[in-house]
Amino acid sequence: MSKALRILFCSLFALCLSAGGAFAADMSATVAKMQAAYAAMQSFRADFSQQLLQRESGVVEKREGVLLFQKPLRVRWETAAPHAELLMVTDKEIWNYLPDEELAYRYSRELAEDSRSLIQVITGQSALSRDFDVESAQSPEDGDLIHLLLYPKDPTTELTEAQLWLDPKTSLIRRAMVMDFYGNTNTIELKNLKPDASVSDKDFRFTPPRGTEVEDHVEAAHPVERPLLN
Repeated sequence: MSKALRILFCSLFALCLSAGGAFAADMSATVAKMQAAYAAMQSFRADFSQQLLQRESGVVEKREGVLLFQKPLRVRWETAAPHAELLMVTDKEIWNYLPDEELAYRYSRELAEDSRSLIQVITGQSALSRDFDVESAQSPEDGDLIHLLLYPKDPTTELTEAQLWLDPKTSLIRRAMVMDFYGNTNTIELKNLKPDASVSDKDFRFTPPRGTEVEDHVEAAHPVERPLLN
């Protein structure tokens, strides 16, 4: 190899290393800004739209509703359409209430405390740098949003890949998608997100209405289905 080619090769190699380092630093900065934005707020309220895609059948299910969140981990996920449903993470337990069926499921709060769960991801509570390998997935169709690709370091059947779209002005999550082992996807878009929204204790309390059948899964080691936004 000639001296000129060696110099060119070394220069290109050094440029690639420099770009790779800058890319990694940029991802770290993006994640740090996102985590700081959520660390600074105590609560938020947002409207949501959700799309569930079953890969094998191609069936798509759409839902809309309202999300309330309060630290450390209180959640009120209330679906209005196409059918009423309430998912609530209280200080002690998780409730999934289906008023049309007069049925309520009760689960252990521990299901929501896994930092890889979707509920933790979309509320900004996951330790991304610790639990995920983060890459850029930026493409022209993302517009101004920052698009991140997340691979869990310890994948589960429910979560093998996730994607986040962040608002560059606020570093808050505007959209999230998770994929399970079977290729099914769950995409959630948050709109009208209001940091430090006014919430009260009663927003995160649930008592099954009279006549409601309650299935209690608190003591179950492995519930048949995780109730967290699936």
